[in-house]
Amino acid sequence: MGTSRTLPNVGILLALVTFVAMLTLGLDPMIAIAVLVLWIGSLLLATGRPPEEPTVVAPQPISRRSIRKLIENSSTPVLVTDRNVISIANRTAREMMGKHVVGQDARVAFRHPEAIALISENRSGNATIHGLIRWQDIWQINRQSLDEDLAVIELTNQSAEADISRAHTDFVANASHELRTPLAAILGYVETLREDSGDLSTPTAQKFLGTMEREAQRMHSLISDLMSLSRVEAEKHDLPHEVFDLRALIERAAHDAAGSERLERLDLDLSVAPRVQGDEKQLEQMVRNLVDNALKYGNLETSVKVELAIGRDGMARLSVIDQGEGIAPEQLPHLTRRFYRTDPGRSRASGGTGLGLAIVKHIVQRHRGRLNIDSDLGKGTSVVVRLPVAANDAPESKGSDNKFEESSAKLGIES
Repeated sequence: MGTSRTLPNVGILLALVTFVAMLTLGLDPMIAIAVLVLWIGSLLLATGRPPEEPTVVAPQPISRRSIRKLIENSSTPVLVTDRNVISIANRTAREMMGKHVVGQDARVAFRHPEAIALISENRSGNATIHGLIRWQDIWQINRQSLDEDLAVIELTNQSAEADISRAHTDFVANASHELRTPLAAILGYVETLREDSGDLSTPTAQKFLGTMEREAQRMHSLISDLMSLSRVEAEKHDLPHEVFDLRALIERAAHDAAGSERLERLDLDLSVAPRVQGDEKQLEQMVRNLVDNALKYGNLETSVKVELAIGRDGMARLSVIDQGEGIAPEQLPHLTRRFYRTDPGRSRASGGTGLGLAIVKHIVQRHRGRLNIDSDLGKGTSVVVRLPVAANDAPESKGSDNKFEESSAKLGIES
């Protein structure tokens, strides 16, 4: 360092001495100055430092510890294998497959022919496998080789997508079947009447015409319910903003459902008049469906009670109670499924479409309410809907309705 600084100083001193000597000898001053500048510049260039080259940092190899930290908190099951032995399993994989998988051969851990074939080939690839972890599940296994020994296995659960696809397929199949049945009856009776003499006043013709009208009405009801269900599902994320009197709505809808021929069986107990925020048409449909079901499946000699009250939780509580045969406990969780019927023959004979309670469930969900169905064999069925009261009318909460909460949790069908 000291030597490099001394050399230019000595050179500059020599250049000055030479410059003075040139002037003494009578050389042109301008030439002497030029020579002096060139000499000093050459000294500075000769002794200057070369530019420093950038420091190159060698890439560090990925350690197993860094891989473990990278994948540990992933919600997707991820495994790292070393010569097909599981050396790392993240938390999700351990919870799903058990802690014992670490140290196992991956082929033993999965025990599925397709997975074993993919791992044994020691290559990158993927496969969709039914029953990889549990027999009813569908998983995609994706294996990526890192080098000759290490590989990463990622598992993706595709069961939900398959369930949605299956539900859509089942829905279309059920709807097609439900529509085809009355349509076949109508077409069959029409063909029979056309082949007849043309006299529609005969008892047989009148019977056929009555059946055709009944089946056509059933098909009309089914199409209407399908459209209603589709509309409610499309709007399920939109909270309605209209505020109205719930008591007046229930009274009106209950009378519509009963009609003049069943009106005497209605027992209305509407002691409160809460205001709710919602879709008036949908809530009317909900009440009509509940009252119609109760009148249809309850004992024909007994009344159906429709009660409106304010629950201990401050929510409006609508109860529709019949005194029918009741429903078996194992059937209760399935009542809100599309086209589910506890007694298919009786339901079709009474004009039921199998969509009424499914529509009720979606309407209740859209209104941020709760639905509970409770039943005792031989005693009857009680359907309870709870809806939030409009903000300005909401009373101070005094605790929850414990009996309702117990029943809802027990049956597992609360929306």
